[in-house]
Amino acid sequence: MNKKSNAKALLPIGVFIVLYLGLGILFEYILKIEMGFYNIPIIAVFIVAILVAMVQSKGLDFNEKMTLMGKGAGDRDIMIMIFIFFLAGMFSGIVGRGGAQSVAYFLLDMIPARFAVAVLFLISCFVSTAMGTSVGTITLITPIAVEAANASGHGLALCVATVMGGAMFGDNLSFISDTTIAACNGQGCQMKDKFRENFFIALPAAIATLIIVLVMTAKNGDAITIQNYNLLQIVPYLLVLILGIIGINVFIVLIIGIVSGSIIMLATGAVSFYDLLCSMGNGISGMYETAMVAILVSALCALIREAGGFEALLSGIKKIFKGKKGGQFGMGVLVGLMDIATANNTVAIVMANPIAKEMSEEYGISNKKSASILDTFSCIFQGIIPYGAQMLVAISQVKILEKSISAFQIIPYLFYPFMLLISSMFFIFVLPERKGNKQKNRQ
Repeated sequence: MNKKSNAKALLPIGVFIVLYLGLGILFEYILKIEMGFYNIPIIAVFIVAILVAMVQSKGLDFNEKMTLMGKGAGDRDIMIMIFIFFLAGMFSGIVGRGGAQSVAYFLLDMIPARFAVAVLFLISCFVSTAMGTSVGTITLITPIAVEAANASGHGLALCVATVMGGAMFGDNLSFISDTTIAACNGQGCQMKDKFRENFFIALPAAIATLIIVLVMTAKNGDAITIQNYNLLQIVPYLLVLILGIIGINVFIVLIIGIVSGSIIMLATGAVSFYDLLCSMGNGISGMYETAMVAILVSALCALIREAGGFEALLSGIKKIFKGKKGGQFGMGVLVGLMDIATANNTVAIVMANPIAKEMSEEYGISNKKSASILDTFSCIFQGIIPYGAQMLVAISQVKILEKSISAFQIIPYLFYPFMLLISSMFFIFVLPERKGNKQKNRQ
């Protein structure tokens, strides 16, 4: 069962990193192409990496290589993950913009202007947890943050960074976030178990962020103009959030969200039946690339594993990170490096999953703990890097409103990712492990 360690088998990952990161830096920062990093065809880069892996696998003929990749891509967990991706896309497409804005403006309508930034954080936490997308949350809430900054006198960078922090909170915890889906299915744990493990790490970071924001914005602000909102459109988000926390099967949760959202959006006249179908299709289409990446990564990892690449990587990590606590930190470093290379936390988790699975078995780390670490550390890095989708979308939304801001103005105010890192390190190295995590992994 154990493969012979072969560090050369990791070359395809190196090829992917060099091509994707190198081209991203070239287009985004040297050639100054707007959103250049995200116009790189990640699927094409993965295909190149797979071709390199196939050339390296000299002990297998072409048919054997294709069979091996087919088994990797057709893994049960990958198929479940893809199906959930598409259901989550349908839900977001149906209730997306109008529902999230109703949530945001309803909450802003309830509070004094001096608490606007703190409420922006809470809104972003709620919406991202309900929607399962940080980019979608930033797209929806950033215009409100700009308006709040203008009306209340609070700094634009602070308001935008606060929205980004709240968006990463939900990206990390949501039951329908693609990062949660990828981490749970890759590590073989239930979403409710990962949520409970993750919640106690994220909550202190969120509370600390909220306190920092409240202290910084203690001065009074001016009144904020509230746009019209529809309370009924909040219901699908509440249903998804409550049912997910209770522990209802994610498929049932998403189907209930889709059905309730469709009924409410049609009943309120927010969309026509035709527009609803179009939105549903657009939501699914938005998940195509993520699903395809999951398939290609699984195929690539099957070749690398067969060649002994994971054995080499695991051996290297074991030499650097000692003991169970070191193994947990090593897992976080692994997915963090993947995220820096890909600028996509879901892709980073999918790439790290097979190695992290072996690490969890080697170090005796529970499945829910390994899933939590992968999701948390990927969100920490994704929430900070200046070329990440979250940062680029935030900047572009500000620019649409005829304002200007740079990533390096925003980064100092990204309190939540920094607090989440501190909280994660505390739970790994300082706090005694909870009893539930000392049980042996269930396969």
